Amino acid sequence: MRQVAAMAGISNPYLSQIERGLRAPSEEVLRAIAESLNVSADLLRGDEPAGGSAEVVAAVQSDPDLTASQRRSLLEAYEAFRNVTVKHRRGRGVR
Repeated sequence: MRQVAAMAGISNPYLSQIERGLRAPSEEVLRAIAESLNVSADLLRGDEPAGGSAEVVAAVQSDPDLTASQRRSLLEAYEAFRNVTVKHRRGRGVR
């Protein structure tokens, strides 16, 4: 935990308070923690992409060559494309 706190630029006691639910991190702190863990802030919030292929999401999230912001952008774009397609198909009566 000390390494994560140091990488995120926050104190270990503050990170411990966040972990135990005693403090709510700011968006900036949440993003710093996510970046240090190499995941998206959405994942830390529990906001996982709704629907979609679990394989695609898992591949994006596990790619070591992507930054957390790149992962977030890819997953947001993927979800947006899926939503457009689903909306289009429902409009035509296709599922």
